Amino acid sequence: MGSINYRHFTLGVEEEYMVIDPTTRELKSHEQKIVQEGHKLIKDKVKAEMHQAVVEVGTDICANIDEALKDVSTLRGTIAQIAGDLGLWIGASGTHPFSHWESQLITDHVRYSQIVNELQEAARSNLIFGLHVHVGMEDRKMAIHIANSARYFLPHVYALSTNSPFWEGRSTGYKSFRTKVFDKFPRTGIPEYFESIEAYDNYVSLLIKTNCIDNAKKIWWDLRVHPFFNTVEFRICDVPMTIMETIAIASLFQAICAKLYKLRSKNMNFIMYQRALINENKWRASRYGVDGSLIDFGKESEVNTRLLIYELLDFVDDVVDDLGSRHIITYIAKMLEQGTGADRQLKVYMQTGSLVSVVDYIHDQFLRV
Repeated sequence: MGSINYRHFTLGVEEEYMVIDPTTRELKSHEQKIVQEGHKLIKDKVKAEMHQAVVEVGTDICANIDEALKDVSTLRGTIAQIAGDLGLWIGASGTHPFSHWESQLITDHVRYSQIVNELQEAARSNLIFGLHVHVGMEDRKMAIHIANSARYFLPHVYALSTNSPFWEGRSTGYKSFRTKVFDKFPRTGIPEYFESIEAYDNYVSLLIKTNCIDNAKKIWWDLRVHPFFNTVEFRICDVPMTIMETIAIASLFQAICAKLYKLRSKNMNFIMYQRALINENKWRASRYGVDGSLIDFGKESEVNTRLLIYELLDFVDDVVDDLGSRHIITYIAKMLEQGTGADRQLKVYMQTGSLVSVVDYIHDQFLRV
């Protein structure tokens, strides 16, 4: 296995799910019943979100990708079972195809009241569903180094996760409209480069001191050094439709971190690119998913996105066996073959002309492996 210790690249996966009324296929408040029942079975791995039609789950700290697969499968199965017993459906998509946020209830909780009070319409309309992947780090110094370098790859993985082509009953023309909705929040998007963990901590302290935020959890970037855990948290992705898509994406984030760590241990580094340049690729990923092209800044040219994702797989190839994730990461080739969640939603819509059929499809795929 060489001299590199891959054991600290633990994984934590958080997913946000839609609660659906099986009759109307609209989003529906579960009145926190799913959370209450969930606490009996999976304790604090399930929690309420700002909107009452959203359920959030989070895995334990997983030592490897197989543990994460088992945990996510159990969580999805448990939530689907509880919802079914309550006469509700569950689905995973970055946005609901046609529900309007205006009719959705906000969870009665002091934190959410504060956010709505501060952000107003931006918060109330933030009816979106994401995937967050935590990768364990040996310390926060290494975490900021890896976060700085990993920013470049965010659009590549985001393109794979695109799963929100519809918003409020319209085809948006985007493969992921979710981030367009989230852009209304402050402190979102691709983060800046920080030269040290002290520089990052100083930035957070300044925001707290000047009443911009009350704690670092209100920094909602696409990637952040977690304020309380020794993890790098990847937050850019739409929640994927299926279990395997979620796990394959988690394995890719883990591999990127391990590869950057390996380079660092050999005193090598990945080139740092400006936020403004990475943003160009993020926009392209949001608009076209895996069907467009991204910019290769080294070559200063546009390159087919699928090709760049295969190049990324080559880049991390020498760490996946040590991480024990090769059998999972190979699924990314299948994702490129069958299309992202967005591609499949659009295909169902083209075949049926019905957004109700799209919701049925999303619900049907929730427990598929």
